[in-house]
Amino acid sequence: MSNFLESIFAQLQRSVGRVVLREIRGEQFVSVTGRELLDQVSCARGYLRTANLRPGDRCALLAPNSIRWAAVDLALMAEGLIVVPLYSRQSPAELAAMIRDSEPKLLIASDPALGDTAMQAWTGNPAIAPRRVLFDEVMQQRVPASLSISDAPNPRNESDLVTIIYTSGTSGEPKGVCLTTANLTHMLSCTTERLGQLMGQTREPDRVFHYAPFNFAASWILLLSCLSRESVLTLSTDLGKLPDEIRLSAPHYFLNVPTLLERVRRGVEDALSKRTSPIRSLFAKARDAWQHRESGRTRATDTLWFALCRKLIFSKVKERFGPNLRALICGSAPLAPETQQFFLMLGIPVLQAYGLTETTAICTLDDPRVPVEPGYVGQAIRGIELKTADNEEIIVRGPHIFAGYWNRPEETARVLCDGWFHTGDQGEVNARGNWRIIGRIKNLIILNSGHNVPPEPIEDKIAQHLPAAQHVVIVGNGRGYLCAIIAGEVTPLVAQSALDTVNPGLPHYRQVRSFAIVRETFTPENGLLTANGKLRRDAINARFASEINSMYDRKPS
Repeated sequence: MSNFLESIFAQLQRSVGRVVLREIRGEQFVSVTGRELLDQVSCARGYLRTANLRPGDRCALLAPNSIRWAAVDLALMAEGLIVVPLYSRQSPAELAAMIRDSEPKLLIASDPALGDTAMQAWTGNPAIAPRRVLFDEVMQQRVPASLSISDAPNPRNESDLVTIIYTSGTSGEPKGVCLTTANLTHMLSCTTERLGQLMGQTREPDRVFHYAPFNFAASWILLLSCLSRESVLTLSTDLGKLPDEIRLSAPHYFLNVPTLLERVRRGVEDALSKRTSPIRSLFAKARDAWQHRESGRTRATDTLWFALCRKLIFSKVKERFGPNLRALICGSAPLAPETQQFFLMLGIPVLQAYGLTETTAICTLDDPRVPVEPGYVGQAIRGIELKTADNEEIIVRGPHIFAGYWNRPEETARVLCDGWFHTGDQGEVNARGNWRIIGRIKNLIILNSGHNVPPEPIEDKIAQHLPAAQHVVIVGNGRGYLCAIIAGEVTPLVAQSALDTVNPGLPHYRQVRSFAIVRETFTPENGLLTANGKLRRDAINARFASEINSMYDRKPS
């Protein structure tokens, strides 16, 4: 049986005359066929063979997404080297920490500035600092006569490490997650199977758009899945032009984070609120008709209003995604059920996935052949087991579980017990086998009354009523009640109105009694978000300690 990398090379050999990867540059595509990508891989392999490297050596890859990123990545894996993908927008201190930890022999960067950024915070032994090289240097290497594009990757054992991917680190220092040949071979067999189910019997290649950085596990798995299938993967090169790039690439599907889908929903609703009264009325009636249908209370006029709105309004929204869209895929965090319902109302299924870097990115994934359940992240993928343990913590085992944290045996032992990986996520499963994510165990707020409160569901409810808020953060650990930090251009009147709307539907101990509005933007650069946009709660609590204390010093509302 072929491993994942052999399958990718075989697929590229079958695609020598077909476009497999392309970048959007303005209104144009820069494309490569399977043969041209294999040529680039061969050039990179030629360079690596002159670089005094041995199988098992680490090599860091620091660059935005590009065709050359994919080529160098494939070359490193084909030569038996361990890839350490780094985020091009990571802070210099975090990049230096990851480089010190993994001790790569090479740091391959897309441009000199990025390489300098990665090393400017270096405080380690200069003797073990990685040698910095640029893509240009790697790709200009003449391919040795002994190497041709028909050459398969070097043989690999199932237990061989393929990559060390650093987790985003919501608290503490990021850890290097070690993934093996066996992990990736199993995971790609599952993802390509799911994508085949989504595409059905179509004879054309998958058209896939992609904007998430390849250093994130789920993003990288999608890249490898597309290279394993008959696909055309289009890479974004300008996040400021995503709507135009999506329209131009006309995808069948693409991977999303909840933030983007929430932004699309709010943008559509805001635009419709400014339209003429008949349009606003039609949208309201269609939304009511959808809700009636979902609750099984359909009225006689619902079909008319919904059909009219779908033709006059919803079709215009769908046009933004191009004519081929079959589904959106969403991961990295739970998507608000209201947003998933919104896209379903438009006629766009949103397939949710759940997983961690330690689980080779995926544990569950919605089945495209059956209706999705908003608020749930699908069933366990083939060949793995999920169950809940103490505190409703999700634990999982199977061939996709990572080999351990790089150089951290004690931390590995804390999360891997008797073959089960302890995710740190709280969840529950329903009768259909669909999982719902409640929150993070370590984010639990324990009030001095003894009540345990997961903050994420409350934050999501409040945020739905505060479209101008960048983030809502619930605080109150060890206190008598909950408060909220609200970041963004929100007025106190609007914030209080949101709490007045949400609180009556919550038990008394989960109600938010006060709030503080802060104007500082939360970013990875200022340490308040991780690289993939998750809240660093410890840092937020420390940064806004005075605001938090002030909320508890005054009498709650």
